[in-house]
Amino acid sequence: MPERFLEHSADEPSLVTTLVVDDEGPVREALTRFLSSLGHEIVEAADGAEAVAALKRRKISLILLDVRLPDSSGLDLVPVLLDLEPHAAILMLTAVNDAHTAALCMQRGAMDYLVKPVDLADLERSIARAISRRRDLIEQAETQAWLKQEIVQRGAELRRERGNLERISVATLESLVNALEAKDPYLRGHSARVADFAALVAAELGLSDEQIEHVRTAGRLHDIGKIGIREEVLNKHGPLTEPEFEHVKTHVTIGAQILAPLTHLRDVISYVRSHHERADGSGYPDGLPANAIPIGARILGAAEVFDALTTSRPYQEKMTPEQAVHRMRDLVGTVLDPDVHRAVEAVVTRRKTLTFLDPMTG
Repeated sequence: MPERFLEHSADEPSLVTTLVVDDEGPVREALTRFLSSLGHEIVEAADGAEAVAALKRRKISLILLDVRLPDSSGLDLVPVLLDLEPHAAILMLTAVNDAHTAALCMQRGAMDYLVKPVDLADLERSIARAISRRRDLIEQAETQAWLKQEIVQRGAELRRERGNLERISVATLESLVNALEAKDPYLRGHSARVADFAALVAAELGLSDEQIEHVRTAGRLHDIGKIGIREEVLNKHGPLTEPEFEHVKTHVTIGAQILAPLTHLRDVISYVRSHHERADGSGYPDGLPANAIPIGARILGAAEVFDALTTSRPYQEKMTPEQAVHRMRDLVGTVLDPDVHRAVEAVVTRRKTLTFLDPMTG
């Protein structure tokens, strides 16, 4: 990471500014006394409106948030507060031990869920973990901002030196994809999994060694275009609006444009551009009919569906490979090419699929 980011982190004040949000005065007072003894600067709020106003007035590092407030639910307040202060470490406090509510709070961005009365030693440990994770998130955001800045600057240089573009290493581009995926535990390793599974399917279809490697490379780079998608859209919780989805769809053309100067990757570029085309012609960006979609793109499309079904997602239980293949049968002829699906089924049946550690469960 550039030295300026290291210097910035080192210069950050050690004092933690903490917002305590609870409608019970005695609870706020007790938490304020304890946190003050740990060296925190305390801001108090009795309801959601006061909490929002506090975040608009000043920088907050840590938020202790009651689940039940007079004017709002702490559960609904979490995304509102994170919208105002994306790197705030939020700890939920509640008198009710409800696993469903706890899971929803964590999905919406809270870092921990503690039941009242809170053991002070547990609270101190939870705070330490949350502050440490907050620092990691800030460092990741700074790294990502630096990477994007570097891509823009490098793009200008590459246009002036077009004759040297093929010297760009595919490994460097892969590292950018890895940096993008590292921010999301549900996507970490996605491109590597898609690449390896797609290569197995390509081999099952009898493609040449060169074609198989092109498929593998395209799998590793197929999401490179997401570097051009706005971060608030890329990381949005919940369904996308139509304009947001149209924006996300541009990642395939952006990816193809990023790779375009690498003329030796001609087939790879076509696979990256077309991996969201559908067998019935309703895909994007070109609405290609089944027989016009490059074979490598058809394979990547199937591998992406398989990976989505067999890895943990925020609102979806993962399937076994066999269950995923069965579910994918419903997509044959509309989304998936029938020959590619048969190859996927053959690979899974012969247990050729690689086993990956789930980052959420280990």
